[in-house]
Amino acid sequence: MGRGDGGTKGRDPVRRRSAEWLARETAAVVVLKGAGTVVSDGRRTYVNQTGHSGMATGGAGDVLTGVIAALIGQKMQAYEAAVLAVFLHGCAGELAGHEVGRISVTAVDIVDHLGAAIAELDPA
Repeated sequence: MGRGDGGTKGRDPVRRRSAEWLARETAAVVVLKGAGTVVSDGRRTYVNQTGHSGMATGGAGDVLTGVIAALIGQKMQAYEAAVLAVFLHGCAGELAGHEVGRISVTAVDIVDHLGAAIAELDPA
């Protein structure tokens, strides 16, 4: 599975600092969506490398929120849940893009490919 646009994601230090600041100020986990989605709890920061621009489609953020909530519902800590969800969401988007073409990816396509994205983490 590819990892985005040749390593250029997440190179905007303003986005990273902004997420870290907001996380510290609110004592919350912040997910700043976009190329190189940033996840921070104010102490730790993860910059995602999965996904593509075709995922900027209606409902994609709702899918991501649902995955985060599902992981938290399984007793995963919020930061770890957000990191894993962002990674899986991007992987599912990549898989969907390979199947239907990046420009055609919908939120439903992302949902439909979540199982395959999870299976790539644990193929056993």
